[in-house]
Amino acid sequence: MQSNYTLSGHKIGFAGLGNMGRANARHLHEAGAKVVVWNRSDAPAEAAIALGMKRAATLPELAREIGDGVICINLTTTDVVEKVVFGEGGLVGGLSPGAMIIDFGTTGVPETKEFAKRITWLDAPVSGGQVGAEAGDLTIMAGGTDEAFQRALPILQTVGKRITHLGPAGSGQVTKLANQLIVAQTIDAVAQALRLAELAGVDSAKVREALLGGFAESRILNLHGERMVRRDFKPGGRSALQLKDVRLICELAESLGFKSPTLDNCRAQWEKFVHGEGHGDVDHSGLFLLYEKR
Repeated sequence: MQSNYTLSGHKIGFAGLGNMGRANARHLHEAGAKVVVWNRSDAPAEAAIALGMKRAATLPELAREIGDGVICINLTTTDVVEKVVFGEGGLVGGLSPGAMIIDFGTTGVPETKEFAKRITWLDAPVSGGQVGAEAGDLTIMAGGTDEAFQRALPILQTVGKRITHLGPAGSGQVTKLANQLIVAQTIDAVAQALRLAELAGVDSAKVREALLGGFAESRILNLHGERMVRRDFKPGGRSALQLKDVRLICELAESLGFKSPTLDNCRAQWEKFVHGEGHGDVDHSGLFLLYEKR
């Protein structure tokens, strides 16, 4: 999908070309930006070069290329974010004081607040999955100063459709964890519902179709429910990353004194699926397999 926004004249860095990152980088490139990428593995970076982007050999080189501009990161865990930005051999080795980081990943809330004290930082986690990233219509939840948000807005509008500035640094990550709490438990609920129907002798495909017309309708029932019916769990959103997000939710809840038996059970299910059953690389809709096995 070609973006309706133009970034002509912008030079933007992009670190992390996974399923989400490579689509976002491509949209920025198609909008006219000069995109310089870095990725740990070669294949995604070579694919970016083939599209006309430039590859930086190292993270400090990427930072020097961008200067006082914007560097987007789309990384898996908080530890990886800290290492890529502030670790030895990280962006900090060439980072300009005027540079800004946009973090599109799901990163710990307290760590995000600390990062924002060290450099201009916008936490901008997204929802919509690989489908939304490819279409360029992600939902983006932004946290940071008003100035940082306005500076980032043309980039956010290029990769997303629904963009909300929630407040200061960390607010975007809090909102994303609220989103992931709903996602994690809804996947579980849909898996239970469809498996229950199957065990009762009713066609789960027809059950899903019927429910899509009622109050239980959701994007998860639509997309993930279809995968459950077809038993197609090729990874889009890996279960290991879903568990990572659930753990972050639980850490935030504990720090706030928030207690929830359903959240505790949700974590137990994902821990069992990823570590007990060894399904970390399965799509998160594959949680259905827990109930099929039983």
